[in-house]
Amino acid sequence: MTKRRTEPEKRPYDLGKRLEQMDESRAAILRAAQAQLVSNGFRQLTMASLAEESGVTRQTIHNLFGTKTGVLEAVFDLIALDSGMERMREVMMQPSGDAQLEKFVGIFCGFWAQNRVLLRRVHGIGAIDPEFSGVIEARNRRRLMAATRIVQRMSGEDSGQKTAMLAALTSFEFFDALAESCGNEAEAEAMVLRLARSALSLPDGRTAAG
Repeated sequence: MTKRRTEPEKRPYDLGKRLEQMDESRAAILRAAQAQLVSNGFRQLTMASLAEESGVTRQTIHNLFGTKTGVLEAVFDLIALDSGMERMREVMMQPSGDAQLEKFVGIFCGFWAQNRVLLRRVHGIGAIDPEFSGVIEARNRRRLMAATRIVQRMSGEDSGQKTAMLAALTSFEFFDALAESCGNEAEAEAMVLRLARSALSLPDGRTAAG
């Protein structure tokens, strides 16, 4: 008897493809979803409105993404990919703890800055939709794991308090409020880095030991 090969489970979207590399239907749906989130918010985003805007049937959307949450998760991952979040692997390759911190802050602040309006919508969705809230929390846990490794390298200890502070300082909510207050996203990023260095007891501009 020939042993049947087990195929890997397929996710309803592919992180390795940008819109221009996707099939036409998938790309149209994600473009429509992103545009509707920015202009109308979550409550007006329905399978029917997506079908009308993208020019496909509701069944096609169900086949490709399963549920509305599946569509939103795909949009979230797509903007992360297009905003350079794959560069997170470079963080741990930096020669010192402070270089890791600077890269870490830069990547997340750059991501938040590029997508502020859409991410406000996304986080608003998480506040009212338990399923999508889990999607956001999973991504926050990844950021927390990276923050933990940076704190361990910079302080030589596993400090839960410092890790929590770094995670809070690099959150979207904190950056968005800071950028809104000072009216300048670049200034907000610089301030996040200063605050992170202070929280980790590292003088501003001082290179931590590797």
